[in-house]
Amino acid sequence: MRLATRDNGTPDGELLVVSNDGARALPAGARWPNLLTVMGSWNEAHPHLQSLSGEVETSGTTIDPGTLRAPLPRSWQWLDGSAFSTHGDLMQIAFGTDPIETTKPLMYQGLSDRFYAPHEPVPFLREQDGIDFEGEFGVIVDAVPMGVTPQDALRHIRLIVQINDWSLRALAVPEMKTGFGWIQAKPACSMAPFAVTPDQLGEFWRDGRVHLDLDIRWNDKQFGRANGGEMAFGFHELVAHAAGTRDLVAGTIIGSGTVANAAYRDVGSSCISEQRAIEMIETGKPATAFMSFGDRVRMAAHTPDGQMPFGVIDQSVVRQ
Repeated sequence: MRLATRDNGTPDGELLVVSNDGARALPAGARWPNLLTVMGSWNEAHPHLQSLSGEVETSGTTIDPGTLRAPLPRSWQWLDGSAFSTHGDLMQIAFGTDPIETTKPLMYQGLSDRFYAPHEPVPFLREQDGIDFEGEFGVIVDAVPMGVTPQDALRHIRLIVQINDWSLRALAVPEMKTGFGWIQAKPACSMAPFAVTPDQLGEFWRDGRVHLDLDIRWNDKQFGRANGGEMAFGFHELVAHAAGTRDLVAGTIIGSGTVANAAYRDVGSSCISEQRAIEMIETGKPATAFMSFGDRVRMAAHTPDGQMPFGVIDQSVVRQ
């Protein structure tokens, strides 16, 4: 099943059930007006939405991509992990920081009161803040009890999404050194138009991981195509970590962190800061600048036959 949210002038938008080709949709109806409502009553809403997912293939109306917002335009909680070891190793080089000695997943709590639409221009104040994109995957859970095991956490993962976690790199290290976490360095994220149920991904969802290449193009040039399968911790383990001492409210979004592969010289990167770290390894200094106003970034996870389950994030960076 594939879901989307259409702009209707309300904060949470109108929930749509989308066809397999992403071209047609049916409204979920008055009882289930938006995805945030559905997440709070998933077991009750799911049969109705599943029924519509069958009907939409023959009776849905054409979607105007320009009207689509993030599938979950706002939520109660956004928790972003850093589950790719290669990304962590490269970022230590990029930031000049010591390794973090821990056997637990890394995770921080970010801004959740808005997620940018997939084609919405993203405003920033200053280029010198180091504007960077970060391609990643995420999951949306129903209500998760405190102390859930990783195995039991799998059944609480209801939807999978694709995210661009925007970052301001010049502000990140000073905030890290305070020990309190990020505020200015982590503005709102963007989300691809479609949220999909795990079964929609078939063989590409296993071990709590999205085994798809994330194709990233910066100003129409290929930048990266790392695969989501190399997570050191699966999403079920990230969910269990987040719920280690507290319940997770339905609608919580948990991110994988920047998708990265050990074979980065072959597949590229999912953020500019990684590319700069690779340049530091190879030449002793970074050569790639961060984004400028007017730059565009395009992200789309692909199956081997070219399908894009989450649709496309295609955004430009603009001056606030």
